[in-house]
Amino acid sequence: MREIAFTTMTLLGLAALAGFWLEAPTTRARLLPSVEASTPTALTPASADKAADELAQFETFHFLTNCHTGLAHHEIASLAEVIVAEARRHHLDPALVVSLIRVESMGFNFAVSRVGAYGLMQIMPATGRELAERLDVPWHGDDTLFDPVVNVKLGTAYLRKLADRYEGDIATALAAYNWGPGAGDRRLRGGKSVPKFYATQVFEAREQILARRS
Repeated sequence: MREIAFTTMTLLGLAALAGFWLEAPTTRARLLPSVEASTPTALTPASADKAADELAQFETFHFLTNCHTGLAHHEIASLAEVIVAEARRHHLDPALVVSLIRVESMGFNFAVSRVGAYGLMQIMPATGRELAERLDVPWHGDDTLFDPVVNVKLGTAYLRKLADRYEGDIATALAAYNWGPGAGDRRLRGGKSVPKFYATQVFEAREQILARRS
């Protein structure tokens, strides 16, 4: 009698289990681990941009730490963030901005050229004063350009202005950055091309930065 009862209970248990699998997909889905939930999240455009900015900040920080900036490490880290942020704000490649800084001053924020350009991005005081007024940046005389954050804000805005002036031609914009837009415009009006030697230097410096990624 006990054997019959045991067999009956076994059959009822198997029937219940079969019913669970065949008739209750919703319940089963709640209990089984979700394949979709375990799939790695795809990289979104926002997260890709963040990753690109973090890489650019690291590269910029690495470059600046090998320069004689006279800045502490935490100041260099903050400056690297500013360089990338200002480049993005003006739709410029951060690596291009860093390359421009490298060619202009080698990262020395107290650099003064023989023609009187100041700071990281070697800005002439008259140009700096004009840009500061337009961008509502406090101006305390020519030495304002020795502030690396201010210098980068003004320099990136100036490069963007020149790029727009020459319809997005970065090579011509860089030549005008080096020569001055007046000299560049006179050559173009006279039917002559603007020498690209300076732009080539900046582009080569940029390629060296990008090559370190591989």
